[in-house]
Amino acid sequence: MIKIVGVRFRNAGKIYYFGPGNLDLTAGMHVIVETARGVELGTVMIPTREVNDDSVIQPLKPVIRIATEADEKTALKNREKEKEAFKICLEKIAKHKLDMKLVEAEYTFDNNKLLFYFTADGRIDFRELVKDLAAVFRTRIELRQIGVRDETKIMGGIGICGRELCCHSYLSEFVPVSIKMAKEQNLSLNPTKISGVCGRLMCCLKNEEETYEYLNSRLPNVGDYVTTDDGLKGEVSSVSVLRQMVKVLVEVDDEKEIRDYSVDQLKFKSKRRRDHVKLTAQELKELSALEDKGGKSKIDDAK
Repeated sequence: MIKIVGVRFRNAGKIYYFGPGNLDLTAGMHVIVETARGVELGTVMIPTREVNDDSVIQPLKPVIRIATEADEKTALKNREKEKEAFKICLEKIAKHKLDMKLVEAEYTFDNNKLLFYFTADGRIDFRELVKDLAAVFRTRIELRQIGVRDETKIMGGIGICGRELCCHSYLSEFVPVSIKMAKEQNLSLNPTKISGVCGRLMCCLKNEEETYEYLNSRLPNVGDYVTTDDGLKGEVSSVSVLRQMVKVLVEVDDEKEIRDYSVDQLKFKSKRRRDHVKLTAQELKELSALEDKGGKSKIDDAK
């Protein structure tokens, strides 16, 4: 068994494991740790605990100390310096006429490195820009190109649900999102309805995917023929996935009428659900552009 402590460096960022040493650390404490890119200040999210040796990558880097009042002031001072660095970088980008959008400037705690995050449509030759920035700040400069989802994670905002964006508030890693998830939930395939602030498919489509897959697997398809518990046979007119109710067009005394039945009141041949959604080539192209394979965030590199 080995002792570990989980530390996070940015809001809704990935949690990294460090060795606590002899320190008594609890959730919410600020600590100074050694990372791959230098000394950093982070927040303890997982208090000291013991785990199996093979569940973490060893050797663990140590927690140097619990953050002091002076460390907190240094972190605040860095935030102010980042604002100034952001302005200067914008001026340099304009000077070199580079087609890139600056998103954030970030100092490491020890000021050993200054990182600039930006978005761009293609590859950018920023070698001259780095030289200019290094001459101004006299420290190591790193420019990192990120995607639109990473940009939204940094900037934050409010979703169409009225709540703070998932990626900015709690989603530590992006999940793969596909059109299939929207179809499974019977959502409109209008790109403006199912895309988030970043322009990709909304991450929350993943949240209820498993539930909808299970509920849909219990229901017949529209157009299927079923037998009801009162001995009638009819065609499925519509289904209510969440209520697990089915409207069936049955024939009673030579007259057709639609009746509501619970799925448990029906007998039908269970089969793999068909995809009734037909898309034009242009619609398929537009929706495919919204899909995102997710994966590791580029702003949360390995510490």
